[in-house]
Amino acid sequence: MNGRPPLGAPEWEIAFAPTMAEQTRALGAALADVLAAGDLVVLTGELGAGKTTFTQGLGEGLGVQPGIISPTFVLVRIHPNLIHGPRPGGPDLVHVDAYRLSGHGELSDLDLENWADAAVTVVEWGRGLVEDLSDSRLDIELRRARAAAAPSGPTLDFDTEDDDEPRLVLIRAYGPRWTGHPEIRWPAVERVNPDAVPAPLNAGEPPAEGQEAPQ
Repeated sequence: MNGRPPLGAPEWEIAFAPTMAEQTRALGAALADVLAAGDLVVLTGELGAGKTTFTQGLGEGLGVQPGIISPTFVLVRIHPNLIHGPRPGGPDLVHVDAYRLSGHGELSDLDLENWADAAVTVVEWGRGLVEDLSDSRLDIELRRARAAAAPSGPTLDFDTEDDDEPRLVLIRAYGPRWTGHPEIRWPAVERVNPDAVPAPLNAGEPPAEGQEAPQ
């Protein structure tokens, strides 16, 4: 894969300030209504920011096999579409964690291109690595209102439930797939002005010193 230039101006952007994990999940479910096979979603966020919770909402909206957790120790998890779910015949969900990948070579070894056209691909910590998978993408950044405290030693976090606390969810759409803002039935979650949100995190930005990789 070849590198891409820095992110340019998005086709559109929208930001929300959920205060509960269920609201974060509902945002993902609402977005899923307009996702189709071949779509690429790139997630960035610190420990506990809600990336997995948001992806669970996407999975519910897409009608794929449940049980979405952080794929940290299995870099790629595939959740097939359920024939008796809300979107029978819809796309599968490919859930990827790129945090421990050292570069484009290791990413290529995952053969994501083999699934990209037939599934919705969600990549946590993929900014700066996966943009070549598609000419269009949704770049979604999740932030906690309070910074996560650094643990005293190495930790393994298998908790798939986020605490209820204020967060920021910033969605930016890039590429021809997202020209024109689609009609999305967003849940009743407070919106904020995207222009007031600071610049995105740097691609692959590590956690604070002493922290394990984000879940």
